[in-house]
Amino acid sequence: MSGHEVNITLYRWAGAWGPFKVKIPCGECTLTKDVILDTLEHELAGIPVILEIREWLTEWWKPLLKGGWHAPIVMVNGKVISQGHALNRGLLTEAVTAAYASKAPIQRSHLFGKESCPHCKRAKAYLDQAGIQYTYHDVVRSPRSLYEMLARVKPLVGPKTPITVPQIWLGGQYIGGADRLEQVMHEQGLFRPEYNTVKTTLQPR
Repeated sequence: MSGHEVNITLYRWAGAWGPFKVKIPCGECTLTKDVILDTLEHELAGIPVILEIREWLTEWWKPLLKGGWHAPIVMVNGKVISQGHALNRGLLTEAVTAAYASKAPIQRSHLFGKESCPHCKRAKAYLDQAGIQYTYHDVVRSPRSLYEMLARVKPLVGPKTPITVPQIWLGGQYIGGADRLEQVMHEQGLFRPEYNTVKTTLQPR
């Protein structure tokens, strides 16, 4: 256990309460379980998760205290994200990614951007020419990357500040955009005069 695990709980229509017994979960409950398992294997691969599948009829009061009253109920770290219908995997990806980002500080160097962004290309060129190894996250092609970027940046800049790309971390430290990256590299002696050629074909940000 790393202490960064995200807890997912599925309450499905099954169990027993007094004389009432349900042995076969509803179709949407089964579909929700399949969606969870497949999303964990693909979009959420690498994020440590603890998954619990509970019987709603037996423990109906537990999710009710959190606002969950209609199975299938899906909770992430105790918060209801879906109920009453089959789970949308996008909701699960967003909720789990945000929960994990709030627990696990970012490590090493990362650049969140998109292929059509000239400032992202400029930032990547600065990092490449300085020999800095980093992980690139395409926020257009990968919903998880978008959700992670927003979850990590919003607490730093405020909920009302528009989030643009690139968003950059160096050695686990938040930098910001391309101009701030250039400034930091100057301060650290990593920026050489020839890097200015990167700007000749791009509009500075």
